[in-house]
Amino acid sequence: MNGIRTIQAGKYNSLLASALKEYKEFKAPEWVLFVKSGHGKQRPIDDENFWHNRTASILRQIYLRGNAGVGVERLRTRYGNRQDRGKQPPHFAKASGKILRLILQQGESAELLAKATDGKAKGRILTEKGKKLLEGIKE
Repeated sequence: MNGIRTIQAGKYNSLLASALKEYKEFKAPEWVLFVKSGHGKQRPIDDENFWHNRTASILRQIYLRGNAGVGVERLRTRYGNRQDRGKQPPHFAKASGKILRLILQQGESAELLAKATDGKAKGRILTEKGKKLLEGIKE
């Protein structure tokens, strides 16, 4: 059995994030320290490894979906959160699409992701190089 399903998600994502730091394509833009990760958040991102951690998490989500393909809207819903609206009841708020879209584009430039060409699948799927990277992560 591969390590993706046997290792805990948090531990696997941190191992994959450290492996992704070797890729020059996955570089956090300078504006990432000044933006929120979604409009439901109240403060900007304070984790210095946020970009690589989010990239690892996204790649793992795409792997677990298989050949179904994952798009920006599905990821926005996946990484969304509860928005505090003061005295009004809280509502769900989607995550920022710009961050997710840029990570997917960086994955394409690193040749780990590709746009789905199948008629029934939409979004991004993993390439063979991407599958090999994700399955090669061990504890």
